[in-house]
Amino acid sequence: MQNRFPLWKNLLVLIIFVVGIIYALPNLYGDDPSVQVSSTRPDKLAQEQANQIESAIKTAGFAVKDFEFKDGLVLARLNSADDQLKVADLLRDQLGDDYNVALNLAPTTPAWLRSLGAEAMYLGLDLRGGVHFLLEVDMDAAVKQAEDRYNDDVRLALRTEKLRYQSVSKDNGFIKVKLNSADDKPAFLTLLGKDFRTLDVTEPSEQDQVWLKLSEKEVRDIKKFAVAQNMTTLRNRVNELGVAEPVIQQQGENRIVVQLPGVQDTTRAKEILGTTATLEYRLVDTEHDVQRAVEGHVPVGSRLYTDRKGAPILLDRRVIVTGDQIVDASSGVDQDGRPSVNISLNGVGAAKMGKLTQANVGKPMAVVFIEYKVETKLIDGKKVRHKQKVEKVINVATIQGVFSHRFQTTGLDSPQEARNLSLLLRAGALAAPVDIVEERTVGPSLGQDNINKGMLSFVVGFALVVLFMIGYYRLCGVIANVALAFNVVIILAVLSMLQATLTLPGIAGIILTVGMSVDANVLIFERIKEEIRNGNTPQAAIYVGFEKAFATILDSNITTLLVAVMLFGFGTGSVKGFAVTLIIGILSSMFTAITGTRMIMNWVYGNRRVEKLSI
Repeated sequence: MQNRFPLWKNLLVLIIFVVGIIYALPNLYGDDPSVQVSSTRPDKLAQEQANQIESAIKTAGFAVKDFEFKDGLVLARLNSADDQLKVADLLRDQLGDDYNVALNLAPTTPAWLRSLGAEAMYLGLDLRGGVHFLLEVDMDAAVKQAEDRYNDDVRLALRTEKLRYQSVSKDNGFIKVKLNSADDKPAFLTLLGKDFRTLDVTEPSEQDQVWLKLSEKEVRDIKKFAVAQNMTTLRNRVNELGVAEPVIQQQGENRIVVQLPGVQDTTRAKEILGTTATLEYRLVDTEHDVQRAVEGHVPVGSRLYTDRKGAPILLDRRVIVTGDQIVDASSGVDQDGRPSVNISLNGVGAAKMGKLTQANVGKPMAVVFIEYKVETKLIDGKKVRHKQKVEKVINVATIQGVFSHRFQTTGLDSPQEARNLSLLLRAGALAAPVDIVEERTVGPSLGQDNINKGMLSFVVGFALVVLFMIGYYRLCGVIANVALAFNVVIILAVLSMLQATLTLPGIAGIILTVGMSVDANVLIFERIKEEIRNGNTPQAAIYVGFEKAFATILDSNITTLLVAVMLFGFGTGSVKGFAVTLIIGILSSMFTAITGTRMIMNWVYGNRRVEKLSI
């Protein structure tokens, strides 16, 4: 007969529906407000430490629904979000910065579903609550830092090659090198061709000068690296903050979106994310007079700094170790009880530190703290953001013996400063300063309110569609509604399989799909009614209705799909969330409205003689 599917096609559709139900089910079970604890050290938490954490929570009088310890990770499930915040604060105070304490929403999915890999979707910031930051990377500062490095590298290369020069200075994007004699120019150009190929070389009319400039390709690479490195560093810092399921994405050429679900302390989040802090270790210049340097006579191989009290100090221009060679850092106290940071270096940094300390025992070494600060000032009634690079010597100590991999840095004002500095050093320094240009906070209660309103919109919209289809198309409308329900199930299943993040615009996309998905059935049913009016039998009308309406349905859905793909490709943030659910919904609705509805129609009408359709 015309209206019958082969057995394999019926089984395929049924398998897809069953799988969809299984993977959509976890979203019905909800979540428990939980606190997650892990170690910041390479060693994972031991059972003894987990027992101590559990004891600390219960001793404080908090009821724990469940306490899990697996793979060095502790997860305490609590009864309310209020208890969750209080327990997190308690553990942060007691455990210190050797542990990450993260707020989490632990799913209550049954074990048999988890064994099949079925997990609930993540909830976005607007549904769960938290903070949203839009950060702008200072590309000009990234290029300026590169120019500073090349300026120092060129000066060092000239001294290494014993080429005498009068000055090496930066001016309007150029590194201008003035040699002692034009006779040294060929040797200098050879040096540039060997070690500085990425620089564009310009020879001005003055025979003893060479001007260097970053090439356009080098500038593009620097800017691209600055964004990529900053994203990596921000991700490390967020991990150190202890945030579960953060979102860190690039937006445009120079902006980064950071979303921290569950975080309500925006002050600490801004302090950690936006701070560009690192350390440099330099030898103190004891051979030259500091006062002459203050008067403007700074020796060629030295730089003038100030300490925390504002006193001038002369340091060697050569940097021994920088922050990017630090692989681990933890806060603590020294033998005198003062706050300190314990530093561990990588192989390259340890080798340099060991070699230098061996050759300079008894000489003073300084620690320079470098930080970029952004101040907002009112100029002519407008807010202007002013960036300032702050470099201060926080510690000067005499090298008592040879050390390399591990040592201690003191001179910090407070234990909190030591903790923040150790966190920043562990996570790495930002490649370029970032400005927070947008900030939004969503409270947990507002997130729950968004969920409730979104669900209400979905239920009302779905109910209206169901009533309309039953009232207008009768039994065929019931069949279309069954297919519509499976369409929603498949959308949820696919989102869960992809472990996508559901946002409020995503819910809007699902609701829109509910309204759009029955369009295909309306086209099919109207074509069936038209065939019956033309005198065809009900069986023939069903067959022709599905066959003839397919091309129209395909055309209309492809145009909508193309728009959704463009939204996903060029949109950001909430627009992407809407586009994802819309794309999945369009593909799913074509399957359920055409194949699913036809299979049910075949079951109802395909195996018997039909005199009249309930349409």
